[in-house]
Amino acid sequence: MFDLTRVARRCSRIVDSRAFEVTIVVMIGANAVLLCVETYDHLVESMPYLHWLEWFFRAVFVTEIVIRILAYGRRPQDFFKHGWNVFDFVVIAAVFIPGLHGDSAALRVIRMARVVRLVRFSPGLRTIVTALLRSLPGVGGFLALALVTFYVYGMAGWLLFGDAYPDDYGTIGRAVLTLFVLLSLETLPDLIQQGLELSPWTLVYYISYVLITVNLLLNILIAVIVNSMEEARRLEMTESLGTDEDQDGVPDDIDRILVSQRLDDLRTMITELERDLRIDRRSSTGSRFKDL
Repeated sequence: MFDLTRVARRCSRIVDSRAFEVTIVVMIGANAVLLCVETYDHLVESMPYLHWLEWFFRAVFVTEIVIRILAYGRRPQDFFKHGWNVFDFVVIAAVFIPGLHGDSAALRVIRMARVVRLVRFSPGLRTIVTALLRSLPGVGGFLALALVTFYVYGMAGWLLFGDAYPDDYGTIGRAVLTLFVLLSLETLPDLIQQGLELSPWTLVYYISYVLITVNLLLNILIAVIVNSMEEARRLEMTESLGTDEDQDGVPDDIDRILVSQRLDDLRTMITELERDLRIDRRSSTGSRFKDL
C-alpha cells in the first residue's frame, strides 16, 4: 500500500540533505556549460550528443521538482507558497510548452533561465535579489528625480551648446545622451574644454551637474539599495529561524533569545540589588559606630 506520509518523510530528508543541494547546483552548472558549448558552430557533429544531454538535464530537474513537491506530503499546494519554488516550477515546466522545440530563441531563453536558479541555493545571492526587489519603490522615486534633473540640464545644455556643438547638444535627445555618458566622468575633460572655448561660465554648468547627479543622486541610489539590503538580510534571518515545537506561536529560536534577554535583565537587577544592599550595610554600620 502506498504510504504518502512515509514517502513525504523520505523526500523531505532528501531535500534537506547537503548532497541533494550540491547535486542540483552541479547539474545547473553543467547545464550552463552545455549552453556555452552549443554556441560553437564547429561542434556540429556533437549536436546529437548535446541534444541527449539536454534531455538528461530535463529529467534531472523534473525529478528534483517532483521530490520537492512530494516532500510536502498531503499538502503539495504549500510548495507554491514560496516565490522561489514557483520560479523553479515555471522554468522547468516551460520547456514542455507545445510549440517550443528545435533551436528556437524562446527555448534558449528558458534554458538560460535555469542558471538563475543558482540564486536560490546561495543565501548571499538570495539576499541581494530580495534587496533589489524591495528597493524598486525607492528606485522609482530616484528615477523620477533623475529624469527631472536630466531634462533640466539637457534643456540648459541645448540652449548653451546647441549651436556650437550640434553633435552633442543639437537636440534634447542628444543632450540627455551626452549627459548620461558624462555620468562615467570619462568625457568630462573634453566637455569642459569645449565649454571654456565658449565662456568660462560654462564651468558652473558642468560642476553643478557633476555635484548633483554623480555625487548626490548616485549616493541616494546607493543608500536606497543598502537600506533594502539590510531589510532583506533581517527578513532572511527571520525566515531562517527554527521551528515552534512548543506551539506557543513563537519560534523556538526566538524563545531562546527572549529567555537569554530575560536572564540578562535578571542578572542586572540582582547586581543592582546587591549594590544597594551593600550601600545600606555600610550606612547602617556607620550609624551603629556613631551610636556607640
